[in-house]
Amino acid sequence: MSPRSRRNNSGEWEKPFWQQTGWLLSAGFFLVLALLGGFAVFADDDGDTNAGQGPEATAAPSSDPAQGTPSGKPSNGTEEPRPAGCRTDDSDQAVPPKSPADLKWKIYQADLVPVSATAGPLLYDGAVWSCFARTPLGAVLALHSITSKMSGSDWKAVTDKQIARGPGKDAFVATRSKEADKNATGAPGSDGTYVGFSMLTYTKDQATAMLLMRIADGKYGVATASVVWEDGDWKLRPTLKGSLTESITFVGGPEGFVLWGGGNGA
Repeated sequence: MSPRSRRNNSGEWEKPFWQQTGWLLSAGFFLVLALLGGFAVFADDDGDTNAGQGPEATAAPSSDPAQGTPSGKPSNGTEEPRPAGCRTDDSDQAVPPKSPADLKWKIYQADLVPVSATAGPLLYDGAVWSCFARTPLGAVLALHSITSKMSGSDWKAVTDKQIARGPGKDAFVATRSKEADKNATGAPGSDGTYVGFSMLTYTKDQATAMLLMRIADGKYGVATASVVWEDGDWKLRPTLKGSLTESITFVGGPEGFVLWGGGNGA
């Protein structure tokens, strides 16, 4: 069964991430991502736990009507300049079939976030980790980096620089500003960890991927989110309602996903 084949009909998935029932599933790691968007339950029928590459990425942008048009591409068709001090090798436009050899894990509060010396982030300014390669791997790493910062006190700085302009950003800020910050505590990875990803769509202007997470009780969850290329880097793209993910599902295991390496315990 596809991770997108069942969706909760209660309207829970439409709520901002910090107001959803998913926040109650686990304090800490999954609490950050399980509330970034939608909520649904995926029942694993075959019990197979062999990991492999996820669904093949297409060259078409997401057709979700709740998403805005990708922005950041100059009208004259020229390449947009990168921010000062940011240079990446964007030659590899293939979806990686396995974890990159240079993958490492960087601690943000109580979370372990995958990073790469070649695909990004290459620039660090407090909680703003930026400068990602304009590649499928760079897009996926940007999704991990940006979404992991949205529940705590750094969300304003990250939102200002790393969420795409438009009504979705405005809706997110308006609602998030009314909620308390929830900084994660505890040992890194103690409440859960990122496990892998599956690219759903990719072009050099937009990407949508499923991020696989394993929470402390051993369950697996998937958050689907999108980035667009804007101002010379990948920016998280909210839905028009201000949700930072398009859906949340539970899955029975890591099959169908590209799994991260680098010793995070996955």
